[in-house]
Amino acid sequence: MTQRAKTEQGGPERAGAAIDAGAELDPVHPVKPPAPRFTPEGLSAAQVAERVARGDVNDVPVRSSRSTTEIVRANVFTRFNAIIGVLWVIMLIVAPIQDSLFGFVIIANTGIGIIQELRAKKTLDGLALIGEAKPSVRRDGATAEISTSAIVLEDVIELGPGDKVVVDGVVGEADGLEIDESLLTGEADPVLKKPGDQVMSGSFVVAGGGAFTATRVGREAYAAQLAEEASRFTLVHSELRSGISTILKYVTWMMIPTSIGLIISQLVVKENNLKDAIARTVGGIVPMIPEGLVLLTSVAFAIGVIRLGRQQCLVQELPAIEGLARVDVVCLDKTGTLTEGGMDVTELRPLGGADPGYVKKVLGALGESDPRPNASLQAVIDAYPDSAEWRCTESLPFSSARKYSGASFSEGDGENNTWLLGAPDVLLPAGDPALEEIDGLNEQGLRVLLLARATRELDDAAVAAGARPTALIVLEQRLRPDAADTLRYFEEQDVKAKVISGDNAVSVGAVAGKLGLPGAQNTVDARGLPTERTGMAAVLDGNSVFGRVTPQQKRDMVGALQSNGHTVAMTGDGVNDVLALKDADIGVSMGSGSEATRAVAQIVLLNNSFATLPSVVAEGRRVIGNITRVATLFLTKTVYSVLLAVLVVCSQVEYPFLPRHLTLLSTLTIGIPAFFLALAPNKERAKPHFVKRVMRYAIPGGVIAATATFITYVVARAHYTGPDALEAETSAATLTLFLTSMWVLAIIARPYTWWRVGLVGAMGGAFLIVLVVPWLQEFFQLKLVGVTMPWIAVAIAVGAAALIECGFRWVDRRFPA
Repeated sequence: MTQRAKTEQGGPERAGAAIDAGAELDPVHPVKPPAPRFTPEGLSAAQVAERVARGDVNDVPVRSSRSTTEIVRANVFTRFNAIIGVLWVIMLIVAPIQDSLFGFVIIANTGIGIIQELRAKKTLDGLALIGEAKPSVRRDGATAEISTSAIVLEDVIELGPGDKVVVDGVVGEADGLEIDESLLTGEADPVLKKPGDQVMSGSFVVAGGGAFTATRVGREAYAAQLAEEASRFTLVHSELRSGISTILKYVTWMMIPTSIGLIISQLVVKENNLKDAIARTVGGIVPMIPEGLVLLTSVAFAIGVIRLGRQQCLVQELPAIEGLARVDVVCLDKTGTLTEGGMDVTELRPLGGADPGYVKKVLGALGESDPRPNASLQAVIDAYPDSAEWRCTESLPFSSARKYSGASFSEGDGENNTWLLGAPDVLLPAGDPALEEIDGLNEQGLRVLLLARATRELDDAAVAAGARPTALIVLEQRLRPDAADTLRYFEEQDVKAKVISGDNAVSVGAVAGKLGLPGAQNTVDARGLPTERTGMAAVLDGNSVFGRVTPQQKRDMVGALQSNGHTVAMTGDGVNDVLALKDADIGVSMGSGSEATRAVAQIVLLNNSFATLPSVVAEGRRVIGNITRVATLFLTKTVYSVLLAVLVVCSQVEYPFLPRHLTLLSTLTIGIPAFFLALAPNKERAKPHFVKRVMRYAIPGGVIAATATFITYVVARAHYTGPDALEAETSAATLTLFLTSMWVLAIIARPYTWWRVGLVGAMGGAFLIVLVVPWLQEFFQLKLVGVTMPWIAVAIAVGAAALIECGFRWVDRRFPA
């Protein structure tokens, strides 16, 4: 059987035409470069080698992660690292090594951050390589798949449904080639391309096929740069990152006047001991910096990426994990998500007395007419292989928008017929008797295609009008064995699942019902949905299953849900899902999906398993929930450090702590516990208002801790006298601050499990060891003197802990988040 007669070979030929690679390309009104000669057999090996030698290679780097240099720079060259670095150098000069421990801690923390991000980068880059799309390129008359970066100038690249155009070029062959350029131009309607037309990188094929010659590759293609912007999603608003930036900005502004006042006051108070004044000043400044918060956020994200990578889940950008934690609606495409990609023909029902043998010949010919069949047509091809020597004179590729495909044949006996294959409720008028029979099949969850003989030419826009039904093809879809459990997980986690499919609404509802999705019995046909956003949002909130949804409607539905305050995740694997994936807060693509869907999705499930989604959502919740939890620890320290410095400045007394004291306290009450708490399981959906949620605990906790500590210090100054009084006063104040901070940790660690209780107990035990081991007493300059003052310090700490407990509960009632 010959391939389509109307496939046009070649196009405008300009032998030896120079390609103006430097001319600027406007993505909306592109200036056509001179068209190269189209050679159907492609370049020869010698021609490829020549172009590689002169650098005409598509060498634009497509990275899934930051470079090593960027990771090191982001972790080392920070504002707070610079401040701490300067203070560390000063302390190394004027004080014992134990007062410089904070510097070594920062070096260790920065190293941990770099190592974890590099591990995440290795995971991401490895997965990206596995999931990389490989265009089909013709060379020496043969077609082979090569990496995108190996494409050279004037390569001949084949296109089919779902393929992304990876470089700019000029069409040489076109067979019903329809390309969606909406990601570049904003125009939603696909553009029919003919030989000689230009194609731009970043667009994708929605129907038909063809081939084009690459005219701009690498960095010379302006459209490729636009495509990279379009295909690499960045969260428009990352509340976690912007919240931490806001907090750090205010901390910086608080630090400047407080530090200046502390420096002046300590130099005045300790006028006879400059080195000790400097040491205590640095001891007051260092704990104001919540440097570990930024580090812990990076580590938590990086470890999240590594954990997901082990499940063959590619996270295209780290903040996507944050978006996952906030998702409360997940939109699911049925085919390829709830069902497996393949289908089986279970029955052929001729209509109107049609000859079954003849119908099978027609179906076989239709299958042969499409070189890139979708799942439905592939099932037909498998069931009815082509055996007739019919000649295809014209073809119409399947499109998600029109819901059918078609072809015209010369049947060898002088008979010429045009056939359509597609959705019965689209090809048949409402009320047709065949639709009742079809509805019964759809209610069983079966998919039904209609074979109809057209009375008009394929190039007629109304070709489906008046088509005569000839046969029904019944297909059985294979449900994913894990789909029901996954839907149940979302229901338990209060995430609403919406099944949005282009298939028949009754069939979609039956499939959803088999999987136990609540509301499946009330399936909505999307052709009757309101077009205005408010009305659509109301219908979406009240229903769970939607059929006959067009690609543009999928996009509109995502927007309607977002307008109602929902954070939306969208899953899909076909070209009809691209626009919705792009607009969703989080786009999730199957690894076997089209190249276009993988390009715009933030998360790619390389194992094609819908069952991976719960792990993805859980990882997002774990990261964000735990960062919110431990941020309270860091910012409580910042608040009590700033307030202590203010109280010292106003009282004109010596600052009670040396850097070694606060390094010890920070390590035991914040650093070590925060690391474990940040990596613990957490199933709570992330809530908005990160800054408010953190500061509503950090401010009262920090104020109470600072006040209690300063009261203990003042009482100790009145209690102790003599040359060693300051060391005894510091020890008493340290005891109060440690016990108070431990209670904040005890609250943050709730709900208790055996390991959380063990963690808090271990930190308390470590501090007790410091107080009783002589060489540690000397190293940290901590020694409780007498009996009365230490017990007063404990009593004040107990009172402060009670106030913090009551304060946090009052905050929960008064300022719920």
